[in-house]
Amino acid sequence: MPSQDFSSKRADPILLTLFANRFMSVAEAMGRSLQQTSISTNIKERLDFSCALFAPDGDLVANAPFIPIHLGSMSFAVKYQMRLHAADLQEGDVLMTNSPHAGGSHLPDITLITPVFLPGTQDVIFFTASRGHHADIGGILPGSMPPTSTNIFEEGAEVVSFKIVDAGVFDQKGLHERMLDAPARYPGSSGCRNIRDVESDLKAQIAANHKGVQLIHQIVEDYGLATVQEYMYHIRANAEAAVRRLLRDTAARLGTPELSATDYLDDGSPIVLKIRIDEKSGGAVFDFSGTGCEVRGNLNAPVSVVHSAIIYCMRAMLDVDIPLNAGCLVPLDIRIPLDSLLAPSRTAAVCGGNVLTSQRIVDVVLRAFSACAASQGCTNNLTFGAGGRDADGKVVPGWGYYETIAGGSGAGPGWHGTSGVHTHITNTRIGDVEILERRYPVLLHRFGLRSGSAGAGKFRGGEGVVRELEFLEDLQVSILSERRTRQPYGLAGGGPGGLGVNTWLKRPRDADGDLHPPALPLVDGADAAGLNPAVRRINVGGKATLRMGRGDRLLIETPGGGGWGAHEQGRVGKSEEEPPSLEHVKAWAARGSLAEREAAQGAFGGF
Repeated sequence: MPSQDFSSKRADPILLTLFANRFMSVAEAMGRSLQQTSISTNIKERLDFSCALFAPDGDLVANAPFIPIHLGSMSFAVKYQMRLHAADLQEGDVLMTNSPHAGGSHLPDITLITPVFLPGTQDVIFFTASRGHHADIGGILPGSMPPTSTNIFEEGAEVVSFKIVDAGVFDQKGLHERMLDAPARYPGSSGCRNIRDVESDLKAQIAANHKGVQLIHQIVEDYGLATVQEYMYHIRANAEAAVRRLLRDTAARLGTPELSATDYLDDGSPIVLKIRIDEKSGGAVFDFSGTGCEVRGNLNAPVSVVHSAIIYCMRAMLDVDIPLNAGCLVPLDIRIPLDSLLAPSRTAAVCGGNVLTSQRIVDVVLRAFSACAASQGCTNNLTFGAGGRDADGKVVPGWGYYETIAGGSGAGPGWHGTSGVHTHITNTRIGDVEILERRYPVLLHRFGLRSGSAGAGKFRGGEGVVRELEFLEDLQVSILSERRTRQPYGLAGGGPGGLGVNTWLKRPRDADGDLHPPALPLVDGADAAGLNPAVRRINVGGKATLRMGRGDRLLIETPGGGGWGAHEQGRVGKSEEEPPSLEHVKAWAARGSLAEREAAQGAFGGF
């Protein structure tokens, strides 16, 4: 935060609201710029990116409602780069990083950071930053999310720190060295399979950061640096005070300052949380002692991801409309045991920790606060593609596709869960079917709600979804998912949500390798195996890499959300065995300039 002490000054409530919205509008404008100038399906269509504004010390000031797992961890990345480059930053510099060791989440999430200088000086007054998930950055499998990875070198290019733009000059050669050459040196691994898309999207991130720089300069010109810095402090102090009130109220509501919760990954690894609230100060200790050790797979979560999950939970439980910012963490003392799966070693695999373990951390925190039942606890990460290395070990250009799939959200004390949504830390879209089928060799046969997957209770959980895809050529297909062996829990007597299932519908072939029969009928509501007994149904488990043949299908059934409250006979259904039809409620409303733009597009036919 600014060096001047503003703690003795009282904030004008009107200016506080004005600056909160001005800062958020900077991040929203950055997001619009990034979406409009990007090229990849993952960023342009699925909106798997975040933009935010940071104080000179690297603390998060404000953001638009992008991806929670990005926003809480980006501050770690900004602070790490400050420690490396504080003395050599200049106008026109842009820093690039994706290393979990340097505040990253997982390797596909590439962060670009731009310092904002006070005009005419070398004084940094803000940082703008954007983080985007790039569909392929190399590694042992297309999509750079290998379910079987056991170390970080198998997951693609790792960049601790790189000036992608140095004094206004874009370093294409340095980028290609880090994205193409470096990861390909690892045995069995490839460099980025589609460097053109990655480079184009990185340039879009650079442009988005620059848009933020311009808007910050405009705010400073309008109000003066002293006033802007003062309200940057007040916004953080306001968030801190709100979290302290929440902690005191929670202790009073539950009748104890000692909270605890435990949940398990599908492999049995425990995530243990004990919370001790100081009712006098409104602070709290979050202690993860007892959490399982580092795992051999990729469900290890970097420390920055743990903080992201916690700051998201604290902001989500507040009943005031404030920007997510660093003040939400000030009252918290977060203690994570070293060498646990939440603070893994330097070379541990982490690609699943960012998208899966983070969801379980959120469930554990919300369970400790008795806030709501578990949501699907997964992001159902599907990747497929081609390219990498041929039989002779030569790098073959290719492509990779990545998507996350929705599920059910948990119910709470007064609301039903929502069906078919991305829950908690994800907040992305699913790819449009027209774009999916036009750009990639795949057909989407089914995509709808999964009946019977919702947790029962006075308030029902949300339903998961069914997504069935057919591949039109031989492809490497990977699924990385959780909640396939442990159901999302209900609370206060509510029932658990349904487990997720991943099924390979494998087509038979004759001696020449041709499909037999040549085609399968398409019938809504019936799967291929049910129509043709010769088709094999193979449960591939939660984490698998498959070499799927032309005509094979992957059926993904995602988990539902847990229910809240004991089921009341005659109120919401005749019996537990005969649940009523679920009323699907939209428990949120999109807001902000991105939502306004979408509404305008709909009103004018998309133009």
